[in-house]
Amino acid sequence: MRRIVYEGRIRERGQVQLLPPRPFCVIKMCMERTLISETPQHIGTMVLLKGWLVSIRDHGGVSFFTMRDATGIVQVVVTKALRAQYPLLSEWSTVALTGQITERPEKLRNPAMPTGSIEVQAQAIEVLSVAQPLPLPIDSEGYEITEDLRLRYRYLDLRRERIQRNLKTRQQMQDIVRESLRAQRFYEIETPLLTKSTPEGARDFVVPSRLQPGTFYALPQSPQQYKQLLMVAGFERYFQFARCLRDEDLRADRVLEFTQLDLEMSFTTREEVMALNEALLIHLVKTLFPQKHIQELPFPCIDYADAMKLYKTDRPDIRKDKNDPNLLAFCWVVNFPFFEKTDEGGWTFTHNPFSEPLPEHKKDLLAKKNIEHILTTQYDIVLNGSEIGGGSIRAHEPHTLHTVFEIMGFKKDRIQEQFGHMLEAFTYGPPPHGGIAWGFDRLVAMLMNEPSIREVIALPTGGSGKTAIMDAPSPIDPQQLKELKLSIVHEKKRSSKKKPTKRS
Repeated sequence: MRRIVYEGRIRERGQVQLLPPRPFCVIKMCMERTLISETPQHIGTMVLLKGWLVSIRDHGGVSFFTMRDATGIVQVVVTKALRAQYPLLSEWSTVALTGQITERPEKLRNPAMPTGSIEVQAQAIEVLSVAQPLPLPIDSEGYEITEDLRLRYRYLDLRRERIQRNLKTRQQMQDIVRESLRAQRFYEIETPLLTKSTPEGARDFVVPSRLQPGTFYALPQSPQQYKQLLMVAGFERYFQFARCLRDEDLRADRVLEFTQLDLEMSFTTREEVMALNEALLIHLVKTLFPQKHIQELPFPCIDYADAMKLYKTDRPDIRKDKNDPNLLAFCWVVNFPFFEKTDEGGWTFTHNPFSEPLPEHKKDLLAKKNIEHILTTQYDIVLNGSEIGGGSIRAHEPHTLHTVFEIMGFKKDRIQEQFGHMLEAFTYGPPPHGGIAWGFDRLVAMLMNEPSIREVIALPTGGSGKTAIMDAPSPIDPQQLKELKLSIVHEKKRSSKKKPTKRS
């Protein structure tokens, strides 16, 4: 007969016989860990828990530990004798603890805790690591603490219950998006992080090449060109949670490195792309945020010219009650101008150069006339006054894309150098296609009622552009510069001495 000894029990064919407590080392080897969230299912049995001691309260003859792992918290009762073995045990130390699950007395139950009806009677403790006093409090919401301090100790700040809830909800949103899009024939495909520098509306982060000195990669501002090339490749429906990097000035809802839900569809129309995304957003809200209510279904669709006339912005906040934190007012804004004047008097794109004009405006685009009146197939999705996504039907004919760059003043050599790969690909039977990209961090922040996207990103860059924890950017070793054939040129400091003035 097989006999398995663990945590003071012998199990024989499903029957449990209690034994005198064994030394912890024996128990540890024989038991499997129980997650704290599972403890209410094990009343009357011995369990092995591993986690952090969130709080320690000593009350004379007994101590109460609040123990936490990634699944929840539970109260642990520790006898005076067992506590005396660990007089220097500190909060946020990690321990392995064995004990018996018992029901709390009716009057001492905590209905606010999933484990509030039980407690653990500790029998043995092994200290896994001892925590020093934390450099910042993590038992509050954290809004009152400076951003620099929170990001310096982000690995501690992430223990905060609010931040953990944000990141867990973020993953649930991603899971729902993936499940929904895969059910609609979308392929999740990753695109490169090392790419080519092309004008897409913001400054590029550049990466020097060691093997080709004097040349540079660019980190992607978006997967725009790659996803269009995937349409040429015949996948028809693509998506990814894409990492995007833009060397931009920072603000509450903008960081240097962010995530967008990126998707593209072949043989589609503007209305089909908008309908698919609208249904996906509604599904997300109803599944994960039942306390929130959408103001109007289907989402209102507002012409750009009307939005500017009525709301003085292309991101209108159409909420009827702006004091209701659970009110979601989505709307679409469509029919954007394709071009706008530059400071130098030329033309540049308003959203991106890869868009298709509205059919009734294509003749003018190809003729390069009435430029200020040409409208594009661009569509933005707006939530409570913030743009959370934007897309368009794309130009898929090489002469259309070429003409757009000509209107922007690009010479033929520059067009070929920066976009020749796209123009050539479009000569091999590209399908009509269109898509959209959501600012995923921004959407999560808004649905979680957070003031900044940094509250829903695990390791964000700060307002000064510094990375969390590792304090980048920072100087690199001179040997690395030598290998890259690079040198640092320091600007000369201007002299503070005033030039002598001639006496009259």
